[in-house]
Amino acid sequence: MSTTLSRKATPWLFLAPALIVLGVFVGWPMVSSAITSLTDARIAGTPKFIGLDNYVALFSDPRFTGALGNTALYALGTAPISVVLALLFAVLLNRRIPGRDFFRAVLFFPFIVSLGIISIAWGFMLDPQVGVLTAWLSELGVPIGNGIRDPAWALPFVMVVGIWRNVGFFMVMYLAGLQSIPGELYEAAQIDGAGPWQRFRSITLPLLSNTSMFVVMVAAIFAFQAFDQIYVMTAGGPFFRTETMVMYIYSTAFQDFKMGYATAISWVLVLIVLALSLVQLRFFNRRTVSY
Repeated sequence: MSTTLSRKATPWLFLAPALIVLGVFVGWPMVSSAITSLTDARIAGTPKFIGLDNYVALFSDPRFTGALGNTALYALGTAPISVVLALLFAVLLNRRIPGRDFFRAVLFFPFIVSLGIISIAWGFMLDPQVGVLTAWLSELGVPIGNGIRDPAWALPFVMVVGIWRNVGFFMVMYLAGLQSIPGELYEAAQIDGAGPWQRFRSITLPLLSNTSMFVVMVAAIFAFQAFDQIYVMTAGGPFFRTETMVMYIYSTAFQDFKMGYATAISWVLVLIVLALSLVQLRFFNRRTVSY
């Protein structure tokens, strides 16, 4: 009896340190933030329980709906393009071509550089007065208005920075997936007369389904968590046209000091990301079964 109990208890003893750390630094903060979202908590003072009032107020808050819309636009504009470009570069750089390692390093380099430094550099390049890129685009006849300060162009410019930074990271994931595909499958398909597109559609895409699922989920999470480059390049402006949900959370919590309201926004963001992740899992699982 004691031997059986010890065998059952041993795994839990090994798991205990990790479970304690997760409970203290993940579980309790989540529970605490959920409770805070139901109060009118501020930086100072005693919080008062107000139930779901913070969540109800969100839907009549034009700044929240604007931030939600900007976040959705940013996600729709960056995640799909980043994933497609990453897959394209991975397929190209998985071949034995001259300078392959150099191009891999160049594409991955932006991801390992501080996003703050990258954003400062891009902010200068897109400045309407001294920006190199704005000057070049003007010479080419591209109407860019007031550059990064133009309400119509600020969000697209920020999207470009996000795509440029993340493509190399996603490419590395796809390269790992491509290198796990047995070469014999391509050789057999080529012998059967399958062309490059047929091999890509019938072999590469199906066998990369798990990698694609992970990359798409990470891309979506990155997009909904966008903060650094937006804070540095535009600070949410001009006229809140680049303010995302994370930017609004920061502003509400640390500028307006409405901790309860900011926590409610955070939980809405968590639920949106969770829902998107579940939808993506269901979609990719169905594709895997169909393959």
